[in-house]
Amino acid sequence: MKHTVAALVEDRPGVLNRVASLFRRRGFNIDSLSVGTTEERGISRMTIVVDGDDGVVEQVEKQLYKLIDVVKVSDLTHEDTVMRELALIKVSATPQQRREVLDLVEVFRAQTVDVTPTSMMIQIVAAAETLDAFVDNLRPYGVKEMVRTGRVAMVRGAKSSAVHEREPARAQRFRSESGRRPDEEELPFVSK
Repeated sequence: MKHTVAALVEDRPGVLNRVASLFRRRGFNIDSLSVGTTEERGISRMTIVVDGDDGVVEQVEKQLYKLIDVVKVSDLTHEDTVMRELALIKVSATPQQRREVLDLVEVFRAQTVDVTPTSMMIQIVAAAETLDAFVDNLRPYGVKEMVRTGRVAMVRGAKSSAVHEREPARAQRFRSESGRRPDEEELPFVSK
């Protein structure tokens, strides 16, 4: 089963490398990995898709929390979420085939972003299964090139995996100097 894990990490050089190395050392295979900034300055969000049972995900969470740059880890697999991927697909399309390809673009709510006499480039943002179905429908025309982002996910409704508490000035100063995110003002040297 594919599990989706969201990890809030400090936006610092080398964090992605440390997370990837952790997965490599433990023998976990990453299906997809997306990283981007969040609403909170200095915090990035990694969305990691891992294949395995619930025990694997528990191990992933425990291992991620051992990294000093990790602020929070959430398993989104069994949550009510919105999950999306982005793909750019270049497909062969002669002038005679163009109308058929455009019909597929419309059905899948994709967008045409470039057209040449022999090809079209299409952008689609959708759930992974929808994206797979779209690519399967384009294959008979000849997919010349494709690039996909990893999965991004967010829990529906009021529930959030974000961290919004304000840190005391002393803790912020320590974190900016050392790269650690303390839990409380009295313990500025502890990270989750």
